[in-house]
Amino acid sequence: MIHIENIHLYRNEKVILKDFSWHVEKGQHWAILGLNGSGKTTLLKVINGYIWPNAGTVKVLGETYGKTYIPKLRMRIGWVSNAMIDNFNMQDNAIEIVLSGMFGALRLFEKVSDADIKKAVEVMTHFNCAHLANKTFEHLSQGERQRVQIARAIMANPEILILDEPCGGLDLIERENLLQTIEQISKQSGGPTLIYVTHHVEEILPCFSHVLLMKDGQAYDQGNRQTLLTEQQLSAFFNTPIHLQMERDRTWVALK
Repeated sequence: MIHIENIHLYRNEKVILKDFSWHVEKGQHWAILGLNGSGKTTLLKVINGYIWPNAGTVKVLGETYGKTYIPKLRMRIGWVSNAMIDNFNMQDNAIEIVLSGMFGALRLFEKVSDADIKKAVEVMTHFNCAHLANKTFEHLSQGERQRVQIARAIMANPEILILDEPCGGLDLIERENLLQTIEQISKQSGGPTLIYVTHHVEEILPCFSHVLLMKDGQAYDQGNRQTLLTEQQLSAFFNTPIHLQMERDRTWVALK
């Protein structure tokens, strides 16, 4: 699904990603954990072909970057990010935002059929946002906007779904409701491979089989979730003593 081998990325003599390698296999769901400035967002831009590394190899869905048509490949990758919200037209209705996902566009310029609209309503119903269909995007809450973004991403039937800190700015109830939605996506037969980016350990759901720890532009460690999310590993990763507690197969942390 994703094959990144020994990439280096620097801008204006500043190293952003250094000797970075990461492999995602079909059937795996990954969480990427790291503090601010660790290189997480840059990595996502590399995967989506918006930034090119200075060295190394990037392959996504069997396509080698530099030898494939990136805009077409992006149609197979869903990306949900707070950074995208400012690019939407706030006056568009929620269902128009969702329908735009079929074409990989930020606005609905194409003509849609009754079947397309029916599918959009079905997807929005699945993610509990069909009642928002005719509501303008600017009048949606942060949690509602995230659900609409996810529905938009799903409309294109992506093979990879990247969720870039989707719980940022959400209150406790909105966050837990959104995490339940993500858990549901992970259980869908034939559903997308999930890549979930966060700097909050407690958001790493049981559905995430693997974890990538990023620090200072490098892959600090990567592997099985149960192996990496331990007091010893996290204390070393954050360079501070961590107390860990398990609740419903989720990891909750506090500083000792």
